Amino acid sequence: MKPLFLTFAVGSLCGSLLAQEPQSKDSTQIQTLSAVLLKATKAKAQDPITQSNLTAQDLAPLNLGQDLPYLIQNLPGVVATSDAGAGIGYTGLRVRGSDATRVNVSINGIPYNDAESQGVFWVNLPDLGSSVQ
Repeated sequence: MKPLFLTFAVGSLCGSLLAQEPQSKDSTQIQTLSAVLLKATKAKAQDPITQSNLTAQDLAPLNLGQDLPYLIQNLPGVVATSDAGAGIGYTGLRVRGSDATRVNVSINGIPYNDAESQGVFWVNLPDLGSSVQ
């Protein structure tokens, strides 16, 4: 009985080893795309829009260690909110009624918004107002 059992056991193992599918060739093809021209518009100083330019000298008297939204909340159309109410920690920035998750914030041309919520975590930028040039 043992030799018969061993024969069936070894036979079943050999069958499962041969059951794998052969590997197919890589069908990925590399394509070179043509160049894409990107255009952007930026408001000029003479355009009839509301704009405000702040310098480090403008922010220095207001900077008491609070997050940047609280430093610029006196600009027209800007509202700063804070979970704690002190301007330190989780703060938000609303511009002309837009929600804080709809305001694009770029630092040195790099978008700082969170990829998931599109909000800005100002708590991760302590005392950013002192670094403004």
